[in-house]
Amino acid sequence: MKAAASILLAGLAISASPLFSGCGSGSSDHPRSQPGEVVVYSSVDDEYVRPIAELFAKHAGIRVKLVLDTEETKSTSILNRLIAEAERPRADVFWSGDPVRAAVLKTHDLSAPYLPKQKAGLATKYSDPDNHYVSFSARIRVIIYNTNLLAGRALPASIHDLTDVRFRSRACIANPLYGTTSMHAAALFQVLGDRGGRAWFEKLNANGVKMLSSNGEVRRRVAAGDFDIGLTDSDDVNVALRDGKPINFVIPDQDSLGTLLIPNAAALVRGAPNAQNGKAFIDFLISQEVEQLLARSEAVQIPLREGLATPPLFGRDWRQLRLMAVDYAKLAAGFEELNKRFLEDWVRQQSGSSAGPVEANPHTEASRT
Repeated sequence: MKAAASILLAGLAISASPLFSGCGSGSSDHPRSQPGEVVVYSSVDDEYVRPIAELFAKHAGIRVKLVLDTEETKSTSILNRLIAEAERPRADVFWSGDPVRAAVLKTHDLSAPYLPKQKAGLATKYSDPDNHYVSFSARIRVIIYNTNLLAGRALPASIHDLTDVRFRSRACIANPLYGTTSMHAAALFQVLGDRGGRAWFEKLNANGVKMLSSNGEVRRRVAAGDFDIGLTDSDDVNVALRDGKPINFVIPDQDSLGTLLIPNAAALVRGAPNAQNGKAFIDFLISQEVEQLLARSEAVQIPLREGLATPPLFGRDWRQLRLMAVDYAKLAAGFEELNKRFLEDWVRQQSGSSAGPVEANPHTEASRT
């Protein structure tokens, strides 16, 4: 294996207190191999992971131990942990909320090839051609907006609208070192080129776009009227709509570069203590049953399996959407370097900004009544 323990994404140390929990009885800060169990590290939200883990345990008779990430450090601390454990793996499966970090595992020789029995019927272009990870149910990047604040005004149609003067100091984005925003940043650098990617982020700063801790925080702050618009994921929008918040969304750039599709990905960890159980969990995870469950859940994830319907939230079949033309494997190749080369500095600039608190919008109080 490559000596990868020192390569920590975004320059962060491993999370000191990740959430460990067992489906069934007990939990442990140091999951160990036991007969009839599988250890799953995941960056996906607990409310979506746990029911599926419990269903697998019921079907297969295999106990699942979950190690989950926090909302603010989505995927990053879990990936760091897998890197640090390279010489003595404790996980069997990495269930990532995006395929890029699963691809990073492959680049560090930390995943093992496995051809799942259930792979037939899935859209293959999002999975690893060498079977180091398989992609399934997806989200997309969207622009969330406050319907009260934008009543009677032109809606945003592109991510470039975040840099438009009409949304000056009224737009927000999650920290691009973490979660799906980091994948979106890498995709933009791939599609727009290095110069175009840098220019977009620099324009965000020039337009007073506020960096928040997470996509969930983007959802909450736009719904509260602190911002007019924000860039987030489709599942966050559905949560706000379910809660009756004054928001709606647009699928951006349908006449230009397209929006980003973000599939889940499952990888078998190299040297997994419970490899056979890990393979069984991956088979279940990418099954038609699970894709349908994720589509019907509050995450309203888009099934990538033939014959399964796109959730009504999106208004059309996902294949009719204009999607960003990105190479997911190549995103991983430049992912860590992009963090070091540009994004860490951009985040430091945002964190050290003297812009002060968000200014009150003259329409906000009236719109909340």
